[in-house]
Amino acid sequence: MISFKQLPLEAKAAVAAGVIFFSMMLSRSYLVEQLELRMRRWLLRLQMALFANALMLIGSLHVWRSTVTTFSRSSAASSFCFMPWKIAVFMFLALAHSSFFTLLFLVAEEPYFFSLAAYTCLGAYIILIFFLFTLGSVEQAYKFLAGRGAKVGTGNKNSRTAMKPILAVMLTVVLTVVGLLNASQPPTVNSVEVPVHKLPSTMNNLKVVLLSDIHLGPTVGKTKLAMIVRMVKALKPDITVIVGDLTDSEAEIIRPAVEPLGELDSPFGTYFVTGNHEYYTSDVSNWFELLKSFNIRPLHNENVKIVSPQSTDDWFCLAGVDDIEADVLRYSGHGMDLKKALRDCSSEHAIVLLAHQPVAAKWALQERPDINLILSGHTHGGQMFPLNAGAYFLNPFFVGLYKVGQNTFVYVSPGTMYFGIPMRLGSRAEITEIILRSP
Repeated sequence: MISFKQLPLEAKAAVAAGVIFFSMMLSRSYLVEQLELRMRRWLLRLQMALFANALMLIGSLHVWRSTVTTFSRSSAASSFCFMPWKIAVFMFLALAHSSFFTLLFLVAEEPYFFSLAAYTCLGAYIILIFFLFTLGSVEQAYKFLAGRGAKVGTGNKNSRTAMKPILAVMLTVVLTVVGLLNASQPPTVNSVEVPVHKLPSTMNNLKVVLLSDIHLGPTVGKTKLAMIVRMVKALKPDITVIVGDLTDSEAEIIRPAVEPLGELDSPFGTYFVTGNHEYYTSDVSNWFELLKSFNIRPLHNENVKIVSPQSTDDWFCLAGVDDIEADVLRYSGHGMDLKKALRDCSSEHAIVLLAHQPVAAKWALQERPDINLILSGHTHGGQMFPLNAGAYFLNPFFVGLYKVGQNTFVYVSPGTMYFGIPMRLGSRAEITEIILRSP
């Protein structure tokens, strides 16, 4: 029987990831009631960072062998540039691995340069892994289709082997620069008209500005939030809604960065629902209090009546549900409760629901098909290549406006900023201006 010591490094990393994952499930189920909130918060984040690093170690070993070991066996190893290259690859991998730990130690009013560098390396790491795997697969497919009939010279074989990592690195550098430049641009303002069944005529053309997935934390700070607030105020919305993932950190630590939200002054109010990342902070109660101090109302499985100033009989129901991750994390007092959220919201009036994840939107429509409009986020539009495909297939609604049934629409925001990695490829940050039309 093979012992643990005899396993290859990749297998050891996979075993370590499995052990950490098991510990995460154990702490979520059996230890959640026994640990105090602060300890639970740190344990969850540490476990997630260790789990991600254990999985990444498998990819890092492949990167090292492809970009360093491959050349160490050739004449390039004697080159003056080989040692600096070796150090550069090591530093690149070290920074990528350290990115997950910045949530524990490096969160402030404005991002630290180290955090930006670490998460940039993480983004480049994901792109590089993709191209190394893709080019390797193409090479193996070519060998299979071509057969082994023709002999290939050693020189040609070595040259082809060296070209694969060189091409992957070049493509990674180009896409990383493009992604950084794209994400550094202000969010685009996307105006969308949505017909809302049973919306009173006195509320025709009501303007709702939708924000989601700002992710205040290691790489998004006060300056970017202030820019978003200025853009929102310029749109002069009647209602502003934030559909989750506002933050990746505790309220006390990042409070100075949140202050620009106090400048939002929509006539019908500003509303907030939790995303999965709010529950990862394990600090939702403090976030609710902080947002209330800025005159932003959390909709914690509850609703408000948005009443027309022209007639008290003209109103629609604006409701919000907790993120579904609260149930997974067994977060006390939280979890998606649609019945509670839509209490007193009858089909005689229009219903607009805020639900962070598109999966929650799907569940809500299965239970209450009379909901007229659901506003969601979460997917980031994939945020960056090659993650776009995964986000597309894992969510029932990906990005943009969907018509579901006769009188129901779902709008999924691609996110107003980004999570961690300061890059966007194949997607664009967005502030959505939704114009509600009465039939």
